[in-house]
Order: sequence, then C-alpha cells, then structure tokens
Amino acid sequence: MLVLGRKIGEEVHLGKDIVLKVINISQGVVKIGIDAPKELLILRGELKQKIEAKNKEANIKVALKEIKDLSKLLKK
Repeated sequence: MLVLGRKIGEEVHLGKDIVLKVINISQGVVKIGIDAPKELLILRGELKQKIEAKNKEANIKVALKEIKDLSKLLKK
C-alpha cells in the first residue's frame, strides 16, 4: 500500500484519467474530490461491504433453492 501525505488543494493522479484532490480536512475527516470517467464505479468502503454481503446472502438463497429443487427431482 502506498501512503501519501497531502495538504488541502493537493492532488494525486492515478493513471491518465483519475485525479484525487484533498478538498478539506476538519476534525479528523478528510473530504476528497474524485475526477474520473463516468463509467468507473466508485464506492465507499462500507457500501461495497454491504453490497458484497447482500450478494453473498442472495447466492446462498439461490444455492439452497437449487439444492431443494434437485432433491425433489432425485426423489421422483
């Protein structure tokens, strides 16, 4: 992991198309502006974790349904 120190107004460039800019720092909270192509998905970490948990839950439900359906077929 690369760790950088930046001051308000300073930027970090990622590749050719992505710029992170420190907008504000106040009471332990850093506001970051992100300039990136619209097709790039950008998620906060906690939202990504919620989505992954929901996807895992949905996959388990689908797998359980498939197992039940298969079990019914095998009993015939």
